[in-house]
Amino acid sequence: MHHTRKIGKIDRMPLKSLHIRNAAESDLPTIIAMLADDALGSRREDASIPLDPAYLRAFQAIESDANQQLVVAEQDDAIVGTLQLSFLPGLSYKGAWRGQIEAVRIAKSLRGEGLGAQFITWAVDRCRARGCHLVQLTSNSVRLDAHRFYERLGFAKSHAGFKLTLDGDQA
Repeated sequence: MHHTRKIGKIDRMPLKSLHIRNAAESDLPTIIAMLADDALGSRREDASIPLDPAYLRAFQAIESDANQQLVVAEQDDAIVGTLQLSFLPGLSYKGAWRGQIEAVRIAKSLRGEGLGAQFITWAVDRCRARGCHLVQLTSNSVRLDAHRFYERLGFAKSHAGFKLTLDGDQA
């Protein structure tokens, strides 16, 4: 099935559909490898097998929380993307919910083919279906290509983000 979707201000050409599903424990090696496959991720992730047990504990915590969703995108039965979607309740905006998109990755060999836009469109649609008032995401300040990508999809740089690392890892 092919889709033409509009997100933000961009019309997308028909794409080969992604199959998006909840991640399974067996997907963890592929997901962690994708997270580690760039300059920032290679400093903070460890994709060696066997995986660090902390990854399984994190997966189990995500899987057991109804407001968290770790997903993979497949094409031709291969995982080509991943992201985590969180649904956050809040008092601001009259008690509105927010969708938070994190850890977005598309396989390096497939970037620039429109899969990322299709994947983000899916996530935004999921947030809309959950009644979220807005969708937010963060992107490291050095990921300028990612910033341009999100801006093309209609996301605005509206806030300055701050983080305090508690475990000594500054990546």
